[in-house]
Amino acid sequence: MSRVAKCPIVIPSDINIQLDLQNISIKGKYGHLSRTIHRSVKIEYLDNKIIFSPRLGFSDGWAQAGTSRALVNSMIIGVSRKFSKKLQFSGVGYRVSIIKGDVINMSLGYSHMITYRLPKGINAENPSPTEIIIQGIDKQLVGQIAANLRSYRVPEPYKGKGIRYSDEIVRMKEAKKK
Repeated sequence: MSRVAKCPIVIPSDINIQLDLQNISIKGKYGHLSRTIHRSVKIEYLDNKIIFSPRLGFSDGWAQAGTSRALVNSMIIGVSRKFSKKLQFSGVGYRVSIIKGDVINMSLGYSHMITYRLPKGINAENPSPTEIIIQGIDKQLVGQIAANLRSYRVPEPYKGKGIRYSDEIVRMKEAKKK
């Protein structure tokens, strides 16, 4: 059993937090995030620390407290440092380019270009024609956008072609022998 909820979150000095019953708003140098915390969790903001504990009468109190603590910690990290995911395109003719900052054009071996519009709050950089870096303050949204882009061409195990995360290892299979 994890004891994550029992660890308080220490708030950096450049982060501004507002707590209103079960709603928490966090403002930092990169933006603003807010979330509603589950009703079985009690939140206290004391001495520049946030403490999570379960309310009486809820059987899943500690589990929800641990989840809430992890979510709020990710929000604090996001508004102070940002999250990023790096994708690599491998394959003959696989390319990516960014148009007007929020539209991604991908050439993935289909007969047409694939266009993907980024949601508000997500930025993309294109250091080379075969790499793209997705950045944003919301950890879940950055991961979801990266997964959506990867789903257009998942890496295949025989030639290794496709879109992969930069730290992903694709196990290669041996081709069928005659």
